[in-house]
Amino acid sequence: MASRAFLLAASLMALTCFHATASDPSLLQDFCVVDKMSKVRVNGFPCKDIKDVVAEDFFFSGLHMAGNTSNKQGSAVTPVNVAQIAGLNTLGISLARIDYAPHGLNPPHTHPRGTEILTVLEGSLYVGFVTSNTDNKLFTKVLNKGDVFVFPQGLIHFQFNYGTKPAVALAALSSQNPGVITIANAVFGSKPSIADEILAKAFQVDKMTVDRIQAQF
Repeated sequence: MASRAFLLAASLMALTCFHATASDPSLLQDFCVVDKMSKVRVNGFPCKDIKDVVAEDFFFSGLHMAGNTSNKQGSAVTPVNVAQIAGLNTLGISLARIDYAPHGLNPPHTHPRGTEILTVLEGSLYVGFVTSNTDNKLFTKVLNKGDVFVFPQGLIHFQFNYGTKPAVALAALSSQNPGVITIANAVFGSKPSIADEILAKAFQVDKMTVDRIQAQF
């Protein structure tokens, strides 16, 4: 009886640990390079025949190049996920370079499938994230070169370059395809648009204000 209880407890602990640490599904072989020609639909991507795998499937070049920050937000994200490196399929990791013009912003957004750990390479950033309802607590920190900050999976977060010089950061994420939802774009720039009366009530503003904001997207 004690043995059964121990096995049950051990199984529950293993299951809890799996759900606490897993993001993408666990790997069942050395790698599973994306077969871009396959028409099979799976959660992720189908594997290329191992005989057709080459070194380039695990390679990307370009992170030494600054992104174009000449936009409204003054920031640019250069992603390196499974779309850029086919060999990342099933490995549960990706990264991105983020460039910030002076006073540039990586606006409030979420990654629905991955936790992010960000390292500042150049400059200084004011960063933060907000916890879920009902607390909605804001955690913020000023980061300088070499500093690291973590944004938990699914939580709204941002980075702002409050300095007068460009800034650069490198972010690693716990998913081959973490996804990104930019809050303002999703709410005010959806296609088709969310009805004015819904947004007006949600944000406690009039419909004309909603129209003006939607026109920016």
